[in-house]
Amino acid sequence: MMKIKKLAKLLGLCCLTAGLALPSAAQAATGDDGHVTATSVLAEKAGQKPAVTETKAAQQIEAAAKAEEEAAAASASASDDYFAKARLTRQQSRDEALSLLKSASTAEGASQATIDSAMSAISAMASDSMTETQIENLLLAKDFSECVVYITDEGITVAVPAPADGLSTAQVATITDTIVKETDYTAPQIKVIEVKADAQDAQ
Repeated sequence: MMKIKKLAKLLGLCCLTAGLALPSAAQAATGDDGHVTATSVLAEKAGQKPAVTETKAAQQIEAAAKAEEEAAAASASASDDYFAKARLTRQQSRDEALSLLKSASTAEGASQATIDSAMSAISAMASDSMTETQIENLLLAKDFSECVVYITDEGITVAVPAPADGLSTAQVATITDTIVKETDYTAPQIKVIEVKADAQDAQ
């Protein structure tokens, strides 16, 4: 909407400029003696120029608006790619760990202690996965456009998009409060990763 308003404003300015052009060729075609003068020629040319300038200005404005839209789309795509890759990496790591635990629990000669330990770890992984999804949904509902949460024994990591000047104090507090309420982690165990445009493009 802002782009449309800017376009309309600039086009209005061009039209205003055209309306304030020099007198028309018909008005300045002759001097007092009825002869065509150099002034009449300049006036005629001046009368034609605003229309050309207006068209060129409109084309430049439209090109700039299109370039801005394409840049925004590319940035959104880069952001989507970053978080998609983060989720894929998380899932691959989890799948690999799950496979190792299952192998350990079903290995020939595995002790009961080993089996119990492996099953406990598998259950914990399933619980962590559900908690990650729950926190992600809660943060998305709090106006974060994207987020990826990863839980480990040491703490919890949250990656969210951030502007060039970083997240605000209020945004960090929102993330921290949400996690503290939904888990047993404390604020010092929570790590917030600010994913800026340059980091997204590097992926």
